[in-house]
This record gives sequence, C-alpha cells and structure tokens, in this order.
Amino acid sequence: MDTHIAETGAASRIEPISLQIWDAKYRLKALDGTPTDLTIEDSWRRVARALATSEKEPSIWEERFYEALSDFRFLPAGRILSGAGSDRRVTLFNCFVMGDIPDDLGSIFEHLREAALTMQQGGGIGYDFSSLRPKGAPVNGVGADASGPLSFMDVWDAMCRTIMSAGARRGAMMATLRCDHPDIEAFVAAKREPGRLRNFNLSVLVTDAFMAAVEADTEWPLVFEGKTYGTVQARDLWDRITRATYDYAEPGVLFIDRINARNNLAYCETIRSTNPCGEQPLPAYGACLLGSINLARLIRDPFTPQARLDERQLDQLVEAAIRMMDNTIDVSGFPLEMQRFEATSKRRIGLGMTGVADALMMCGLRYGSPEAAHAAGDWARRINRAAYVTSAHLAQEKGAFPLFDRDAYLAGETVRGLDEDVRALIARNGIRNALLTSIAPTGTISLVADNVSSGIEPVFAHSYTRRVREPDGSLREEEVSDHAVRLFREMFGADAELPDHFVTAQDLSPAEHVRMQAAVQRHVDSAISKTVNVPEDISFEAFQEVYLDAYRSGCKGCTTYRPNAITGSVLEVKPAEAPPPPVASAPGELLLRSDRLSGATYKLRWPDSEHAMYVTINDTEQDGVRRPFEIFVNSKNLEHYAWVVALTRMISAVFRRGGEVAFVAEELKQVFDPRGGQWSNGRYVPSLVAAIGDVIERHMTETGFLEQPDMADNAVPPLALTARAISHVGPICPKCSQPGLVKEAGCLSCLHCGWSKCS
Repeated sequence: MDTHIAETGAASRIEPISLQIWDAKYRLKALDGTPTDLTIEDSWRRVARALATSEKEPSIWEERFYEALSDFRFLPAGRILSGAGSDRRVTLFNCFVMGDIPDDLGSIFEHLREAALTMQQGGGIGYDFSSLRPKGAPVNGVGADASGPLSFMDVWDAMCRTIMSAGARRGAMMATLRCDHPDIEAFVAAKREPGRLRNFNLSVLVTDAFMAAVEADTEWPLVFEGKTYGTVQARDLWDRITRATYDYAEPGVLFIDRINARNNLAYCETIRSTNPCGEQPLPAYGACLLGSINLARLIRDPFTPQARLDERQLDQLVEAAIRMMDNTIDVSGFPLEMQRFEATSKRRIGLGMTGVADALMMCGLRYGSPEAAHAAGDWARRINRAAYVTSAHLAQEKGAFPLFDRDAYLAGETVRGLDEDVRALIARNGIRNALLTSIAPTGTISLVADNVSSGIEPVFAHSYTRRVREPDGSLREEEVSDHAVRLFREMFGADAELPDHFVTAQDLSPAEHVRMQAAVQRHVDSAISKTVNVPEDISFEAFQEVYLDAYRSGCKGCTTYRPNAITGSVLEVKPAEAPPPPVASAPGELLLRSDRLSGATYKLRWPDSEHAMYVTINDTEQDGVRRPFEIFVNSKNLEHYAWVVALTRMISAVFRRGGEVAFVAEELKQVFDPRGGQWSNGRYVPSLVAAIGDVIERHMTETGFLEQPDMADNAVPPLALTARAISHVGPICPKCSQPGLVKEAGCLSCLHCGWSKCS
C-alpha cells in the first residue's frame, strides 16, 4: 500500500485497518495496480464528480456532494465508492432480484444466463424458486418427472462458484421458497448436506395465513398451481423451519404478506424475493441502491449529559444523500436492459443509517433498552421524513418517477403514516423516488469509516487484536478498537473504565435485538438487514419465541445466528500453538530412508470428490525423536492426480531435509479455495489442500513431534477480544484463513482482512 496515504487528510485520523480495507476494496487503481486515488479524499472527489454529472450545474453539486462524503458522514454503498467515476463497465447497484422464472427448461436456463451476466458486473442476486414445479410432478410432453426447484438451485450454485464478479469477489445470492410449496421441507433441510448451496442465503416466504395456522395448530396444505400435493401440520412445519435455523442458521424468515401490504408500489408490483441480505424486498428485475448516514459523526457533546444528535446537519446530509443516490440511477451501468427499465421506472433507493450503536453509547443509552429503541426509532423517523420531503422537491424540479399514480400512491399503507404536511407536498409535487429508506449491512464500509458500528447492529467487540501478515511473511499484531470506545478513551484516558451502557452483541437478550429492529422498522419503508445473535445454550422453545416476537412486533423478517456445529461458532477461541521440540540436523543433509518405516494412514473426505482420499505419512527416528519422513495420497478419483503427486513429492523432499518442518502443515492450512471450503468437526476448512495440512499437523501431534497445544499462562490467542471477558473469536475466514468471522446484518465479515460475503 502507498505509505504516504497515512499522512494525509482523513487518513491521518483513522485506524490502520480502515486504510488497508480502503486500499484493498475501494481505492481506484490502474490495471497495473498503480493507485489513481492517492488519498481517501481523492475517492470522495471521484465519486462526487461522477454523481454530479447529471446535474445542470455539476460543479456546484460536486462540492455539495463532496462535503456530504467528507469525514465519512455519508457512506455510499461499496459499489458506488469503488465504481463511480472509474470508467469501468460495472454497475453501481449492489444487488438485484432477477425476473420471475417460468416453469420450462428454456426459460430456466435463460434466467441462469441473466444471473451470470449480472454477477459478472458485481451484482448480487435474489430469486424466488416457488414458480418451479415440485420434485416428482409430471412434465407434460416428455414423459418424465420434474427434478424440483432444489435441483435448479444446485445449478445456480455451481454457476456462482465459477463467476468472478467485479473487484475479484464472488457473487452473493438469495433463494426464497413459499411456505406452501410442496418442496418446502426439502428446501428447509437443504443445508444440512455439507457443501450444498453454500453460495445462497435461504429464506422462507411466510404468509399471514401460515402464521395463523401455526397459532391454531391446524393442517397446512402444500399446493402448486392449484393442486394440493399433501398436507402437514402447520406447527410441525414451523418447528422444522426454526429447528433448521437453530441448528445451522438458515433459512431466514420473510413475512411476505406484510412486505407486500406495506409496499408503496403495491398497486403496480408484487414482491416475491429480496436482495441477498434481505434489506431490499424487490420485484422482478428490481435493483438495490444503498447508502447510509453515519450517525456517529453527528453526535454533539458526546459522553456528556448534553449529548445529542445534530438534527439540522442530519437534514442537510439526507438532502444531499437523496440527490446523490437519485443521480446514481442515471450514471450507473446495468447488466440487463430490464434492470435499467425497472430502476428508471420507479427510481427506488435505500437510504439508511449506520453507527447507530456508537451514537447510542455517545448519548449514554444502552443498546436494546426501551430508551435506546425510542431514540433509534426517532432518528429513523427524522431520516425518513427528510428523505420524502427531499424526493418531493426533486419531483418538482426533475419530475416524478414514471409509474407514479397520485391516488394509488397516497393510499399506500406506509405513505398514509407520513406527516400530513409531507403527504400534502407529495400530492402537490409528486415524488421522485417510489421508495426511499432501507437499513443495509455496512460491514466493510463502516470499517473504512474508522470502524463505526455496522448499520443498526450492536457493537460486536469493543476491541480486538488483529494479526497482520507482513510482505516478508512475518506476523505483527495491532489493536482495532470500536470508534466510540476509542473516542471515549481519547477523552477520558486510555485506562478509563467503560460505562455500563457500553454493551456488545453478547450482552444482549434476543428480545432486545428484536426491540431495536422493530422500533426502526416503523420508520423504514423498505426493510432492515439485521442479525439477532443468540447464545448457543438458548433453548429451542426460547429460540422459536424470537421469531414470534419479530412477527408480533411488526418486523418484515427475522434472521438469527446461534453458534452451532455446522456453520461454526461465531465466537470460538483456539489456543496458540506451542513451538515444536528442537531437532538437530546438519544443514543440507538429507535423511536416509531405511527399508522399513512405521506410519499411519488417514481417510479424508471432500464434498467435491466422490471417492475418499487416503493420506499415508511414514516416520523415521532421528536423535531419539520420531519425525515425518514421507507422505503419499491415494484415491480412486484421478481429477487431482497431477497436483497431488507434485504436492506430496515436494512435502516429502522437505521432510527428508530434516530440521524444522512443522511449518509445512501451517502453510498448507493457509491455502483457501475460492470456490469455498467445508465444515469439518465444527470448524471451517478453507480447501482440500488445507485439509491435507490438518492431517499432517494431526499426525505430527499424535506422534509427539509437535507438542499438544494447551493454554499456558503466557499463551496468547491468535485473536484476542480485549474489551470484556469474551472467550471467543470466530470461525476461519475463506480469504485470509484467520479465525475472526462475525455475522452482522445477516452477513459474514472478517475482522482481519475485511472480507465480506455481501460486499
């Protein structure tokens, strides 16, 4: 990274990790890697200039847009920050819901093509597979039975593994299925199979009728195109859905009738799916355009009795943000013409807020308390009101969105809840944007903005130690602190004890999570991406109550995360490995092979391979120490034959040189497969090569060549959460292979390298 960026402008005031994430994900560079944006201010200037080009007076609006971006006050979504003004063929929209899939083979694969083209330009996608006939249903004209929607989801999943999207990131996908589809039980259980549909987030479309049937414990028909394929007890199906989520964190639940009833555009569209993280329920070919107001930058007199949100500055920021996002529709590229038509016909945007938890801490409010929920709801109400007022004024200046129907729009459930003066303004001017507000996950964007809390999520950890790999391969440690925590200690001293209201996600009850989501949802016209983190030892009955609480509280959906053996613990510490015992060996001296060696053979299974692999490690004895000498890998599957032979010969050569060879296992374990790894024995293994590394390490430990790791008094965990007595750190990141994945706003993100499944 260009070292001088740490000495200029905003870069001099933020954490090193923020600079590193900006440099890796959002800094514009030439094809040869030479930075075009020399500072973060250059990125803001590039975005401001690009979004002002559609104005009659671009120079004036460029300055106003730049001012809104400065000091990380308005955070446009990552696609905008990385792509605006880049002259690259990318979309500035984060995600899309694709077209409704007709139930015939030709149309299905045409939609697969559209999905591939969308992902190629960096867009995540959502699909409803409820239109596909159930498994076993007759296919007229060919004398065959249908394979069902899950088989086609497997095809989409394979496509996603092969498409590298803009910014070298694989796309994210959402798959939904109605609660009355005949294959719903198979859909709910799909992710119990290791490796299946790992590129999808799954959500069940739950209707009000189904929730009533659950409450009454009545039968529930499973229907496709008017034909009933069977019945189940509604409560039994509900148990299956929530049990699957309890066990492995999916599927989520979308209250689809509520989503459609509260849609401003209910008069001209029907919603059946959402973007991958769920904050934007969208119609066919709907596009997801996101941005967030950073409330942590708007608190005046923080940590004092006078702490308050600067409402005047908030209104000004919303005005600039709405105009910037509206202009984004006009300057963005689109993978498909249908997506452009949908976006320009309705001009839907999703302005939200981030840094909410930090702002609450600055104001002396405990996240999850009734007082905090009231404050967050009031902030959301003010953002929503300012957004509608701004959009109505824009309609007077530039025209209402093309599908605006005054009477039908004003009759909408959400619009009826606006203040009377705002409704009168819309009646007079029309409105530029059909929907305006949404709360999105802002993981890496918030990290760039000096590590403010993400979206409306609580702070995950007050501080933690991040391990950074240097160019020479060595590791150094640096502390990463939450923005509000660091500000508090700058004001009151590095050793100042944090007040009791400085809570983290692990301090909260599920009901407190839901309370915050429900309070904000009342003032958001689209939806909210939020994860309700629950403890591993929560009872199943209490876990189910979280979903019922979300439904009764008026939420549009619910996503939970409970540490589990299939998806791994979001928080799980691993002790530091003790160094291996010293072994004497002359430099360059090759160990001689005796005629007979003792060893062990290990059976290794991998999802992509039909046949198991058998890893044999033979040992020799040197200076009284048993040490590995050679390795062989055999399998009936010849797909990996060439590289496996090469790998084992190289490893064996290293073993035979003697000396320190424990690094072999460690290096192999760092290798990740961009197609994804698998979960094994409750933890994530990032690749087949890493799995072989695990076998080698296991063998060396069992034979005594490596000491059994333990938590000695001076042992330091690889990632230490230092704010409170938190004894966990997270599963392995598929990019940097370090433990530290956390799930916030329905999306896995890495504390170390900033990798995110959703951005």
